[in-house]
Amino acid sequence: MKLDILYEDNHLIIVNKQAGQIVQADATRDKTLGEYVADYIKAKYEKPGNVFVGIPHRLDRPTSGIVIFTRTSKALTRMTELFKKREISKTYWAVSATQPSPLSGRLEDYLRKNPKQNKSYVVPKNTQGSQLAILNYKYLKSTDRYHLIEVDLETGRHHQIRAQLTHIGCVIKGDVKYGADRPNKDRSIHLHSRSVSFVHPIKNEEINLTASTPNDPVWNALN
Repeated sequence: MKLDILYEDNHLIIVNKQAGQIVQADATRDKTLGEYVADYIKAKYEKPGNVFVGIPHRLDRPTSGIVIFTRTSKALTRMTELFKKREISKTYWAVSATQPSPLSGRLEDYLRKNPKQNKSYVVPKNTQGSQLAILNYKYLKSTDRYHLIEVDLETGRHHQIRAQLTHIGCVIKGDVKYGADRPNKDRSIHLHSRSVSFVHPIKNEEINLTASTPNDPVWNALN
């Protein structure tokens, strides 16, 4: 499989993930994006033995867009700390059949994950096991059927964007788990990790990356 590599150096490799790829192993035992990255590094640099690939964050399987991998344990530790301290700016694009009202806003909800369903729900503030989830959103544009919403995450909770947008009536296209009328043919959802900005954990340089959206009629019409 050919990787869509957005950035690469001795410490990091950043990829534009296709919808449907898994970042890390799950019960399906399908080959992971991390394994494809390891294969790429092994072949390109002719590395013998096992190749280190660190995974400081995740992206849901049906979601596309930017995934950051590390090539050293030092970079992994530092990138994990950047995510923990919320020192990485992450912007997503989502497509919904419903236009948000108001057109922009800040959502602060408490989410609780149901592991059996692999789904998160908005719950009252003091619910046991809940976590605060914060995002900012704004409407960008429309076609005759769909609306493009930009989301800036402040926290990184399980299925956060999917759950919070659903809670305001903006179910993501294809996301039947959260109430979409029908799935996309390829089982993707129209949620894309569009851009990231952060200070390189080793070089101390600012990194700003943008990932192109998948090549399909809806995304193409909204670009």
